[in-house]
Amino acid sequence: MPLRISDLLARPDLRLSVTYDVPSELLARTIEAATVSDLPTPGKWLQGGELLMTIGLLLPMEPAACRAYVRDAAEGGAACLALGLGHGLPYQEAPEALVAAAEEAGLPLLTVPDEVPFIAVTKAVFDARADEQRALLHRAFATQRRLTAAAAGDGLRPMLTEWTAATGVGATVLDPLGRLLATSEHEQRALPAQAHDLLERVAARGLRGSAASTAAGQQLEVQPLGARRLRGLLLLTGRPDDAARSVVPGLVSLLSLELERRHLRDEPERRRRSALLSELLADEDPTADRARDMLRSAGLTAERVRGVVVEAGGAPGRTATGLAASGSADGAVDGSADAAVDGAAQEMAADLALAVPGGLVRVVGGAPGAVIEAVVGEELDIREVLARFAPHCPAGIGPATAPEAVRVSLRQAAGLLAVSRSGGAPAEARQSQASRLLLDLGDRRTLHGYADSVLGPLDLADHGEELIATLAAWLETGGAWDATSRRLGVHRHTVRNRLDKAMDLTGRRLDDPDDRFDLWLATRIRRGGAPGTGPGGRPAPPPPGR
Repeated sequence: MPLRISDLLARPDLRLSVTYDVPSELLARTIEAATVSDLPTPGKWLQGGELLMTIGLLLPMEPAACRAYVRDAAEGGAACLALGLGHGLPYQEAPEALVAAAEEAGLPLLTVPDEVPFIAVTKAVFDARADEQRALLHRAFATQRRLTAAAAGDGLRPMLTEWTAATGVGATVLDPLGRLLATSEHEQRALPAQAHDLLERVAARGLRGSAASTAAGQQLEVQPLGARRLRGLLLLTGRPDDAARSVVPGLVSLLSLELERRHLRDEPERRRRSALLSELLADEDPTADRARDMLRSAGLTAERVRGVVVEAGGAPGRTATGLAASGSADGAVDGSADAAVDGAAQEMAADLALAVPGGLVRVVGGAPGAVIEAVVGEELDIREVLARFAPHCPAGIGPATAPEAVRVSLRQAAGLLAVSRSGGAPAEARQSQASRLLLDLGDRRTLHGYADSVLGPLDLADHGEELIATLAAWLETGGAWDATSRRLGVHRHTVRNRLDKAMDLTGRRLDDPDDRFDLWLATRIRRGGAPGTGPGGRPAPPPPGR
């Protein structure tokens, strides 16, 4: 417990007294240190929280000067004044001018009797502070022991439960995409909106830093978890005291070890899924039922899938070229460079396998030309996954196909690697270029007249721009509700309500291919008539339904 003024007053050996009726909240002030000064302006020599002792050798007696002295001490951060009394000293009792000034400033004023030297008060303060530090260390060690014992258990939850029981601070572990892995709460609660921002910020930086903020009076803190790669995120809800704060690094280390252990434990399952993908792709003409059954056995139940190819050698960091340039001519370093690239490809593939439903991912070839192939559901926002786990790596995204035709989608994705490499962003296959020809060759006035005829009812409606933006986002994601809601930052029900209203106003139907094409073309014209790019410079998908 921190040392308070009331604690010093309660010690019979010090025989300290108050000079006026000090309110209890002032006596509850924490004493951080004790110091002696007879300067007329001691404030600039203080750091805050001190018990300032003086014999009043240069203490002014005029009321105005006394008030200035007390104000200087208070503004310097003094928690309390103490005046030494006794024979041979300037004062045998506290002068009324000093008492009045202290009471007016709200600064407690104590007296120290003649038989108690200032050094006795100083030792009492620092002994109490030392006891406080020992207690803090004892609590920190006890909490660390509880966490270490819990780490021997099964999973993350025992450690989080022990942490919260010892510190009162809530703890939640999420994967790098923000999905819940474990929590110390008995019931899962929705995360504060500000927590999502912190999680995104830390996840984008990997293992390079943490973040903290305060939302609705509650402190939030996010710490990255993992040894060499980001394996998860720790969200702390609450304000740790000094003892708990000193244990946070230990908690992060233990949770990181558990996630690394889980990563190694899942390696056989990743290998099984990789072999399953190889088996699927080895069959040049699989039946629809067999392909669908194989995907569903891995947990991928989407009716339409797409192939994704990532060039692992394009990852930033220690590439094979960079390593070889610094090595010797005997080829030893070249081998280590290839091994480093192979290891990076396997790690990236493991990250992607964790991020995509079904985890159908495999590494093809070796360094320096290793590529990662994956099969994902049509509705997955694969660009978000690639931005998180394969930033700056050339990547091709094939068109959505039936499960039995995924080999074709992967072949098209592989063909886009060169385009992605030159453009600096993932390249997505387009099934039709007719709309590009139309928008490039068409008369601008005619095209905008066409767009006005299609979208005119929305222009006249309340929140028309919002309806058009939602419609454009939905069409550009191929009618993916979840991807649209993430792109706009709204709930998927909000997306549905807006689109229902837009269809009522335009008299169109989203399930009619011709209507969808007209709506898509009109929104592309409104966005500048550049069908090759979507929001943020992304390649736009083909017209839905065509």
